[in-house]
Amino acid sequence: MGPAGPPLVLIGDSGTGKSRLLIGFGTEIAEAGLSVRYTSTSALVNELAEAEAGRRLSSVIARYSTVDLLCLDEFGYLNLDKKGAKPMFQIFTEREECKATAVATNSPFAEWDKTFGDPRLCAAIADRITFPCTLIQSGTESYRFHVTEAERRD
Repeated sequence: MGPAGPPLVLIGDSGTGKSRLLIGFGTEIAEAGLSVRYTSTSALVNELAEAEAGRRLSSVIARYSTVDLLCLDEFGYLNLDKKGAKPMFQIFTEREECKATAVATNSPFAEWDKTFGDPRLCAAIADRITFPCTLIQSGTESYRFHVTEAERRD
């Protein structure tokens, strides 16, 4: 995945390795000499809200638009109002087809409308994240649960 690589969507239940994969992809890209930014969706939304309150939103969006790979974890874990979703949409729009974005989510695409209260905004964000994305499904069985069960048996 180069700077203009297709978006990557990791989807699966909690504990199935999405965050680990996201970190692994980011590490490989960074070791190849490209810039990478890893953050959770909630941290990004908070950073954007603080930037907007401090009248620095444009510069924060510009900073996120220049990084070669943006790794966005825990996508869809929190519901965003229109005010929180719009700046995120701006970031995806700035990055579209010129910088790579990787997203890890436990929410199936059909449930993304719950994350973004506005159906049109949800469709626009989903369109930018998923075209033409590489989709990796990590499954439904939690690694952590299996480790805990194995330790209890020992």
